[in-house]
Amino acid sequence: MAAFPISQQQTTRISAPDLRRDLDLTDDELAGLLDIALDMKQSPRDYAHALDGKSIGLLFEKASLRTRLTFELAIKQLGGDSVFSEGPIGAREPLKDVARNLDRWVHAIVARTFSQDTIEELARWSAVPVINALSDLYHPCQVLADVLTLKERFGDFAGLKLAFSGDGNNVAHSLMLTCARLGIDFAIATPHGYEPNPEIVAQADGLAAVSGSTLLLTDNPAEAVDGAHAVYTDVWTSMGQEKESARRRKAFAGYQVNDELFALARPDAVFMHCLPAHREEEVTDSVIEHSRSVVFDQAENRLHAQKALLLMMMA
Repeated sequence: MAAFPISQQQTTRISAPDLRRDLDLTDDELAGLLDIALDMKQSPRDYAHALDGKSIGLLFEKASLRTRLTFELAIKQLGGDSVFSEGPIGAREPLKDVARNLDRWVHAIVARTFSQDTIEELARWSAVPVINALSDLYHPCQVLADVLTLKERFGDFAGLKLAFSGDGNNVAHSLMLTCARLGIDFAIATPHGYEPNPEIVAQADGLAAVSGSTLLLTDNPAEAVDGAHAVYTDVWTSMGQEKESARRRKAFAGYQVNDELFALARPDAVFMHCLPAHREEEVTDSVIEHSRSVVFDQAENRLHAQKALLLMMMA
């Protein structure tokens, strides 16, 4: 699927009704989305009216800077309108009622939730597309921005290696699945008890076998980072896990991305983080401020990747 100027009205719609998880995009749709995102970034005026007359509901159970602002700006820059609601989804009334109220008012729902089950239930009952803006299992919108950043930096995905040090969390799951599909070697180092979901690992392993990439799970950060083109980490304690913070700091103490660990990657390697970062915890200030840190490129690319996603889902 190729990217076309919006004036030609040839942008292909994503075949899945929702983006509940990363694999709702086909391989061709993923590649096409990245091409469209780059075109939108370079020629934003060509897409200024793509969502004219469209309204999108943003339902956020978790506080957010990047996700909320980039979705609101993406919708506005494409000519649409957004409405925002923050708080528990389905606490005052059943999720199936929430979904069926919203689909009478808006053309799509973007949900940032604590549980993947909430995403699934919204998608089950909504007649308009539901986009997963974060759940406990997946963070597809973040990873679209991540691979867009890698594409800008390295051009081709073939032969790249991405290393992740830290918690086998939602970001690690989405990175693992998407890297495996794109032919990017993926290595993840986690302490025992914090490994990624085994079912998602099995999915990624099958995808890697098709693409020819490799998947490595280890408890040794040095082994994971060795020869990597990108070194990625995330917070050790996510929202909702605050009671575990002391235990997690102890478990992850050896998984910090510092100068010594970063030096084991390739000389042209980049440092990546989805933000917000807890500096001097999962990453040192010297690494996040390194000349090869691309964390703010990733943050910027949330806007462009999400614009492309909205366009393709609502074309």
